[in-house]
Amino acid sequence: MIQAEKLVKCFGDFTALSELTAQIPQGSIYGLVGSNGSGKSTFLRLCAGVYMPDGGSLQVFGEPVYENVPLKSRIFFVADDLYFLPQSNLEEIAAFYRGIYPSFSQEKYQKLCTVFPLDPRKKLNTFSKGMKRQAALLLGLACQPELLLLDEAFDGLDPVIRGAVKKLLSDEIAGRGMTVLITSHNLRELEDLCDHVGLLHQGHILFEKEIDELKLGFCKVHAAFPGGFDPQMLQPLGVLQLGQVGSLLNLVVRGSSDQVSAYLREQGAVFAEGVPLTLEEVFIHEMEAVGYDYNNILF
Repeated sequence: MIQAEKLVKCFGDFTALSELTAQIPQGSIYGLVGSNGSGKSTFLRLCAGVYMPDGGSLQVFGEPVYENVPLKSRIFFVADDLYFLPQSNLEEIAAFYRGIYPSFSQEKYQKLCTVFPLDPRKKLNTFSKGMKRQAALLLGLACQPELLLLDEAFDGLDPVIRGAVKKLLSDEIAGRGMTVLITSHNLRELEDLCDHVGLLHQGHILFEKEIDELKLGFCKVHAAFPGGFDPQMLQPLGVLQLGQVGSLLNLVVRGSSDQVSAYLREQGAVFAEGVPLTLEEVFIHEMEAVGYDYNNILF
């Protein structure tokens, strides 16, 4: 659906993307994470056809997107730095997009106006940051694109609206097969929404996986040894991380939480149970596995 091969984008002497290779399947919610300046916004602008690649190739729906007007009518881009026509209101911008996007749905627009607490006749330049973000998302969904590009989409939104947006995105994917590419530097924000995730660092993708696959093979276990424990008994587990508070051990290991918990109980733990790993914790250990210091890359 989106196929990037050794994609390069430079701005003068600065290389924003360096031989980036990525595959984003149709009908997925793909989360692109990375620190500020890692190239996330640049990649979205390339996918939207705002920038022309300086090297490599980028295809969306099997076609180059730069200066491809018919293809661009199937893509909607919500930028981090939002722009609206001067002195316009939501109704006027909706009319503008109605003339650009053949798939624009007036019915959906009206329905979304009941979801987002916005006055469609009020000037957009009087809106707060969060309200402007809501307006952009509302318009993007009303245009019914096949590909929705969201740059820091939840920035400035309150928890209620965040939940509503996540549900709307999920409904669009389930109902129409829409694809969403969303950037963020906040892993927790993407954990419950995305089914694929890629880590962008210094202009290229370090790795990309399905979230379920990413979490497969890791487990976190809490176990209590009131009488103390022999550290040697942990060696067969291949412990990646070990913390201890009194008699309670917190372990991150490779393997099944059920098997690890059973082994620890055999070794004398009065209780041992697995708890879910967060996406951030999985990334930490994946980064360490490929030789990167995670703390120097993200957050």
